[in-house]
Amino acid sequence: MSVASVIFIALGILCLLYCISIGLFMGYGTSFFLIWGVGGACLAALGWLIGQEKRMNALPGWLKAGAVIIASVCLLIFVAVEGLILSQFGAQAPDEADYCIILGAQMKTHGPSDVLRRRLDAAIEYLEENPYTTVIVSGGQGANEPVSEAQGMYEYLVEKGIDEERILMEEESGNTWGNLHYSSAFLNPAEDSVVLVTNNFHVFRAMGIAQKMGYENVSGLAADSYPLMVPNNLLREFFGVIKDFLVGNL
Repeated sequence: MSVASVIFIALGILCLLYCISIGLFMGYGTSFFLIWGVGGACLAALGWLIGQEKRMNALPGWLKAGAVIIASVCLLIFVAVEGLILSQFGAQAPDEADYCIILGAQMKTHGPSDVLRRRLDAAIEYLEENPYTTVIVSGGQGANEPVSEAQGMYEYLVEKGIDEERILMEEESGNTWGNLHYSSAFLNPAEDSVVLVTNNFHVFRAMGIAQKMGYENVSGLAADSYPLMVPNNLLREFFGVIKDFLVGNL
């Protein structure tokens, strides 16, 4: 077997193991993690095919060259987008913003998911340091959620000592674009200073959507994320950026 064949098979096995690990041990909010299993199987199959010298030699030269070119372009796009996402991993917001918008994520029966709890805790720290900032909790209720994300966030913030009079609730949205669109009804996007609180992997896209929507004075505040889920989050966010770009949200 060639070195390339071994590398692809090894990468495929690693992806499969990562998929299994998420499913068994890390918890998940969507079935997106299954892409690691599909991708791992494809990589392993590609590695096996590369190792079949007779089959590879039988393929037309134009087909092999075209596959290399397409794969190279896709890799360049992937690296560029991931670089943009990573550029906002440490985003810090200026003090004394008029509004702080916490972007929604999954609510579970026991309370906020790990992703959402990290956003809330980052927001609480900011709100405690900036007592005149109004907070908007943004997120509707999904089919697998016991309450709306906004309601769950409201209860969490109040339990942690945030004055309920500082909290505005937006319960219509089902994605990032909706979070920002419906939250804009509570403020003046062209004039008010706004801090978007979300996880580090999500800041770049959220900021881009807000700016495209007309938020003139907007900053991101990056909450951390579960380390072992970072590869999955980065991959999912890549597709999110591409989707929002194609539909005109970015």
